Amino acid sequence: MRSPSKILCVHLNYESRVREFGARLPAAPTYFMKPPSALIGDGEAVVRPPGCRYLNYEGEIVAVIGSDREASAGTDGPDASRGVRHLLPEDAGRFIAGYTVGNDFGLHDFRDTDAGSMLRVKGADTLCPVLDRVVRNWDFRGRALRTRVDGEVRQSGNTDEMRWDPHYLVADLSRTHTLFPGDLVFTGTPAGSRPVEPGAEVVVEVEGLGRLRNPVVERGPGLPADFGAQPTESEEVRSTALGGDWEFRGRRPPRASGGGS
Repeated sequence: MRSPSKILCVHLNYESRVREFGARLPAAPTYFMKPPSALIGDGEAVVRPPGCRYLNYEGEIVAVIGSDREASAGTDGPDASRGVRHLLPEDAGRFIAGYTVGNDFGLHDFRDTDAGSMLRVKGADTLCPVLDRVVRNWDFRGRALRTRVDGEVRQSGNTDEMRWDPHYLVADLSRTHTLFPGDLVFTGTPAGSRPVEPGAEVVVEVEGLGRLRNPVVERGPGLPADFGAQPTESEEVRSTALGGDWEFRGRRPPRASGGGS
């Protein structure tokens, strides 16, 4: 797999996740980015910094951008390997090299300070495990996705839950961003995201794509307390990490079951 120039992720997309949050989908998808420095591979450790509590897994399918040298329609320039823009959903599949398995980990302790940018929440080192195996000509329709923590199924969904399929997401992103070969597009997660503790093993399985396995560890000297944003445990943090209701943050406690963003 090539090193991506960018990693683009959709927020809510799976119907079970929308119901879990008690949310309403917007008319069009909304996105955030993970920096390539967050990327790790299968078997590598996801790090929860000392002093943090709310590290959530999110099993996902990842579309890997490729090139179509024979196609010029909808691209900026004659050679699509240099990047593509302005794709239509019906053409986007030609510019997807294949699909793989990802885990969109989130460190929700920083949600109060980074809710807009999501930089520390989603972009900290090790928070982007991706399986280094791209499956070409994979049909994303009707595929099962499961996330297990220490062998127990925590997420179980199907791609037919997606409001926006990968072709739509890639085309939509290409309206404003040049997509280069190797770029990654995370396509959303089903219900069931929860915080995990150091020592746990998280495995994401996607039908026809394979398994991504990552242990969770606590490592490092901790975050200096005399400068910078500190971990918090507000209703915003707890609601997202433990399965609260986006429509009622601050007005009622998190529910006993649900998922994060």
